[in-house]
Amino acid sequence: MKILLTGGAGFIGSHIAEAYIAEGHEVMIIDDLSHGKKENIPPEAEFVQIDIRSKKIEKIIKDFKPQVLNHHAAQINLRYSIEHPVEDAEINILGMLNLVEAFRKVGGKKVIFASSGGAIYGETDQIPSPETLFPSPLSPYGTAKLTGENYLRNFYLTYDLPYIALRYSNVYGPRQYPLGDAGVIAIFILKILEGETPVIYGDGTQTRDFIYVKDVAEANLRATDSDFCGEINIGTGKETSVNRLFEIISSILNYHGNPVHGEAVSGEVSRSALDNSLARKILNWEPKTNLREGIGETVQYFLHQR
Repeated sequence: MKILLTGGAGFIGSHIAEAYIAEGHEVMIIDDLSHGKKENIPPEAEFVQIDIRSKKIEKIIKDFKPQVLNHHAAQINLRYSIEHPVEDAEINILGMLNLVEAFRKVGGKKVIFASSGGAIYGETDQIPSPETLFPSPLSPYGTAKLTGENYLRNFYLTYDLPYIALRYSNVYGPRQYPLGDAGVIAIFILKILEGETPVIYGDGTQTRDFIYVKDVAEANLRATDSDFCGEINIGTGKETSVNRLFEIISSILNYHGNPVHGEAVSGEVSRSALDNSLARKILNWEPKTNLREGIGETVQYFLHQR
């Protein structure tokens, strides 16, 4: 199958690219390398360095004629979206529309969209949160992701273009960007390795659902082969506080220092975990990597980068 993968030089996208290639798919990667790295790109994949907002995208897609569009290129920093909401919307909404419309014109068969569970559901007491929960994003980033889902639903109803929006919890693992809330594991590891003091924003009791990147890549494979159309949570269903996360990382790295606490960040939810029962039912998928094991592999990655 011919698959166009945006953001394939990045953290999550590069793992998905490897999984697709291992399954025998023909992969073209589009990435502007604003955060992604060329060395993350599998040699078997065709690569085009370009911004997803570029008008040249249409010709690239027309020439390649992909059957599947897997869209992972994005502005991924929730805190940056609060400071720069217009730029966030230009990339995460208009950039996505530029891709999907060009893909539709060449007769594309299916879109896989990297969405966000925690950022879309907002503050809720329904933990773990199911897909039926009314969305209430607290940040421009979450609003843009929800808008992307709504556009895909419109494209399905208007043009009969099927899609699956994978609502990720907090993805972590090798190649992770040390950026904002989503990259907290990489941030803590790098701070400790560099002899600096990690910072916990707020009191550290806020919880997140941490999902290992290779489990996410497997979910993308299952979604690509599925006939389902709609939104599916991809997470573990388990809450882990930032304080507990710091303890686990400190234990693995044999670090005995204490973190510094900074001010809580506006737009971040206090609790988050995703109900993954629909993914288990529809995709026959479940996470296989426990948190300590995954963090251990992530630590080894960053140690080898030094």
